[in-house]
Amino acid sequence: MLKASGLSIEVAGRSLIEGLALEVERGQCWALLGRNGTGKTSLLFALAGLRRPHRGVIQIEGRPLADTPRRELALRLGILLQDEPADFWGSTLDYVLLGRFPRSRTAFAPDTDPREQAQRLLVELELAEHLTQPYRTLSGGERQRARIAQLLMQDPDCLLLDEPLQHLDLRHQLTVMQALAARARAGRALLMVLHEPTAAARFCDHALLLYHAGRIPQGPTNELLTQENLESLYQCRIEPVSAPGIQAFIPR
Repeated sequence: MLKASGLSIEVAGRSLIEGLALEVERGQCWALLGRNGTGKTSLLFALAGLRRPHRGVIQIEGRPLADTPRRELALRLGILLQDEPADFWGSTLDYVLLGRFPRSRTAFAPDTDPREQAQRLLVELELAEHLTQPYRTLSGGERQRARIAQLLMQDPDCLLLDEPLQHLDLRHQLTVMQALAARARAGRALLMVLHEPTAAARFCDHALLLYHAGRIPQGPTNELLTQENLESLYQCRIEPVSAPGIQAFIPR
């Protein structure tokens, strides 16, 4: 689905990523973990075509990203940025409907009503009571869920998300991760920056670890997310705690 070969990224003359090979397939949910400043956002921007890599090739469905027309790319690939200005003056529903813009010149199925679809997303992300509320008046966590709803409204084949859990309380972290995991089960490809290894272990099937030294191990989360690897990654003590069906990691 989304493939990077020999990918190298530099920022301000400093090499962050060197020679990365990555392939995110349909139905997979990847977590991108690492300390601040290791290049997680820069990598996400490169994979989305928003930053030119120093070296390497990025392909979407076998076609170079640079050769893919913007409208087609918007159908294939969507990104949740870490920060956006909250200056949209319409309602929360109108904001979510903006996600349908890439498909505005394509035919809808006869039984598809974009407003109904947007309303279903607002219910799924527990924002139904804010449907008519001006977007700019939402709290930080409510705006974050509205932004995710807009991305889901776009319905791309591959979703890139930069810290989707920021600003969210525990309940809504769970709501969002369940919604994203459902998209992977439906055949979408997902890659998200997370600072919560427990969420990565519970909801993601693959992980990529970015170290300051340039090491980039990757693999299934149940193999990669170990106490040893996480302590090396975050440079702090990590206590693994097991519960039925859940592996948690507690910093000490």
